[in-house]
Amino acid sequence: MKRFALPKSCLLRKSGEYNLVYRNGRRLRGHGFMLVCCASDQPFSRLGISVPGKTGCAVRRNRIKRLIRETFRLNRQLFPAASDIVVAVRPEFTLNGMSEVRAAIARLTGMPESCDAQPQA
Repeated sequence: MKRFALPKSCLLRKSGEYNLVYRNGRRLRGHGFMLVCCASDQPFSRLGISVPGKTGCAVRRNRIKRLIRETFRLNRQLFPAASDIVVAVRPEFTLNGMSEVRAAIARLTGMPESCDAQPQA
């Protein structure tokens, strides 16, 4: 069952890691969210998610985080390789499904959207 999990090593966990990405990263702005990408010395990409309280109640904020995490887990090819990535959600975020989130990130990064993505170990 662990084969399809997103390991904690693939997530940004500490505020210093977020600050480093915000300070040195390149910003890609989409409708309702922003990707901040910074090259990393790790051989894999790591994800951080920032959702402010103004976005809505805790249920909505947690759903947004789940959608973004699952999109990252299943579609790593859409995200820059060997980078630390922060998805900063703004209150006007309106994407309600994984396919919408995947399409928005594909447009933003300029990567072709793949429907038959395979999970990476």
